[in-house]
Amino acid sequence: MLLTLIETGDGALTAASAGAVARAHALAGELGVPVAAVTFAASEDLTSDLAKHGVGTAYVLDHELLAEYSPERWGEALAALLRQLEPAGVLAPASDESTEVMAQAAARTGLPLATNCVTVTPGEPWTLTRQRVGGVLLEDAELHAPVKLVTLAPGGADTTPPDPADGEIEVVTCRPDLDEGMVHTELVDRTAGDTGVTLATAKVVVSGGRGVGSAEGFATLEQLAELIGGAVGCSRVATNNGWRPHTNQVGLTGTKISPDLYIACGISGATQHWVGCMDAKTILAINTDDQAPMVTRAAYAVIGDVHEVLPAVIEEVKRRAG
Repeated sequence: MLLTLIETGDGALTAASAGAVARAHALAGELGVPVAAVTFAASEDLTSDLAKHGVGTAYVLDHELLAEYSPERWGEALAALLRQLEPAGVLAPASDESTEVMAQAAARTGLPLATNCVTVTPGEPWTLTRQRVGGVLLEDAELHAPVKLVTLAPGGADTTPPDPADGEIEVVTCRPDLDEGMVHTELVDRTAGDTGVTLATAKVVVSGGRGVGSAEGFATLEQLAELIGGAVGCSRVATNNGWRPHTNQVGLTGTKISPDLYIACGISGATQHWVGCMDAKTILAINTDDQAPMVTRAAYAVIGDVHEVLPAVIEEVKRRAG
């Protein structure tokens, strides 16, 4: 059995988890084992999504102490399931939450954890290519363990969507034995954020840097992003200058993204920023400097002033949209 740790959003399967399930199927086919899911919340939408993605069994870790996210408690619950099932391995998205839970489970079972993997090849041992130093370096490694624990970096190898599972998915509820006195991280408050398109999920990101010039200069980027259903991002310079919040920052110390299209407006493309956007399928750079690193790395580039180029792009988008 190959387990996939599932994240949910509004009760449904997240895009990152769907990708992890698809990659699990590709790996399980080579191992000759079935794919199962493990989650801390179950709903009809989630189980339906899992069945559509070819998962025949879902293990639900159910306990009153698991109602709110706590990496220590969730990690202990996952560790208990691993001791019980002894699967061939566990795959998870390389998100902050899943990485914390997988690290806790690894520490509690004494198993090694390979993080941010872009390729995984089965065998004994498994061979991996993983991102290091925020993605600047790629490392080839071997994973020796009775149960292999792996987190998958976004933008990894494409996989063919699996066939839907035959019949209904089997839901197995597991109640782990948890110590109520366990030292753990406790969630004390929630703050509602933007419910629209986010950097992590957007298919198109329009991002601005020093060349935008001011907070007001981002109005044009916002207009373009709204027209094409994208999200607005920024470089660290824009955040440091107070033009945009840190939640908009793309980069090593911000958000790593993998959209279909990344439009970099007035961004030079320092390594810190490049690490955050290099998984984009296509990059369009708009810059007055034809030697800027972002321009030389981009698939397409427009050499010009952002404040002249973007209004022309917006008008063309509007014209084609009628």
